[in-house]
Amino acid sequence: MMTLRLDQAFIDVERPFAWLDLDALDKNIQIVQDACGEKQIRIATKSIRSVDVLRYVQKNLAQVVGFMTFTAAETIFLLQQQFDDVLLGYPVMEEASIRRLLHFVKEGKTVTFMVDRQEHVQLLARLGEEIDVRVQICIDINVSNDFKVLYFGTKRSSLYSLETLTPFLQYIQKNPFLEVVGAMGYEAQIAGVGNRPANALKGRVIDAMQVQAKKQVTQFRRLAIAHIKAYFPNLRFVNGGGSGSMSYTAKQKEVTEITVGSAFYAPGLFDQFTHLQLEKAAGFALRVTRKPEKNIVVCHGGGYTASGAVNMDRLPVFYEPTTFAYLTLEGAGEVQTPIKVKGKTVNIGDTIYFRHAKAGELCERFQVLHGIRGDKYIGRYTTYRGDGQCFL
Repeated sequence: MMTLRLDQAFIDVERPFAWLDLDALDKNIQIVQDACGEKQIRIATKSIRSVDVLRYVQKNLAQVVGFMTFTAAETIFLLQQQFDDVLLGYPVMEEASIRRLLHFVKEGKTVTFMVDRQEHVQLLARLGEEIDVRVQICIDINVSNDFKVLYFGTKRSSLYSLETLTPFLQYIQKNPFLEVVGAMGYEAQIAGVGNRPANALKGRVIDAMQVQAKKQVTQFRRLAIAHIKAYFPNLRFVNGGGSGSMSYTAKQKEVTEITVGSAFYAPGLFDQFTHLQLEKAAGFALRVTRKPEKNIVVCHGGGYTASGAVNMDRLPVFYEPTTFAYLTLEGAGEVQTPIKVKGKTVNIGDTIYFRHAKAGELCERFQVLHGIRGDKYIGRYTTYRGDGQCFL
């Protein structure tokens, strides 16, 4: 009965399709707002990948300061759609795209580039001089934790200490075509790692590590930001956090804005966060086309696995997790997905609903998100793919 309203709303939609529950999205927007408190919010575009939904979230979320994009090409596309104040979340080395972005800057758009190596700085400075524009940059510091026996975090920035930061800041100071406007310290080991995995023992270990990680992140990020401000006192923003660390990051005095993306859709991986009670806002639906055994049905398609280290948690999750399960030897397949059924009768032609393990990657598979409120079909929200775009 959980999915009866979905069946009613989507009765005329051909399977497979992607869905967006606007009631759930609205609740998640409010949860994000409450968790971030007084901090400004930067929307992570890679986790949404739909111009329509980005505009919806921006309209309904207070304190939006701008957007964090993930490629130069995507940033150009969004600027063409009249978005502004974009922070590229990752370093860019594509000269043609950087030139185009700097022309947007000359026209009045706010674009900030991420840097953590002299190579990034050299390229941006050279192109800034070529186009005669001062390039705004954000310094990405590495706040991952090295516990010796385990590296807890992500291998991103090369700026992991004050000793590595100092010569980098001095190098930037020498170039008149660069302007340091921001700094970022993303605590991926807190924001992106759930503490309720399938393995309960692993969950307890993660809990303990995150407690220690929070102490170290707080200490180092504050020191690093103070150090950066000694060289560049007019920072416009300090960015931190993510969907999984909103409440923690909101309490960090040095942080002025929090990046949030995945929380709006609430993908499957975020079921593993004990402190987040998000609503199931987006997913996809498959048609049952075969029934080889009484308790096994086969859906057409379904191999929409998420990126990252290969693991069972990269598979989509079922909207009704206690009713369905994958077959261990087949999982979610490119052309078919066999499913074990428990406590429910499922027939040929029925629909099974899923949620992608990660947020925005769902939109790479579908041209539109079909929106509903309650059991009423609302309309279509085009994805990047539906707009004829593909980034990474």
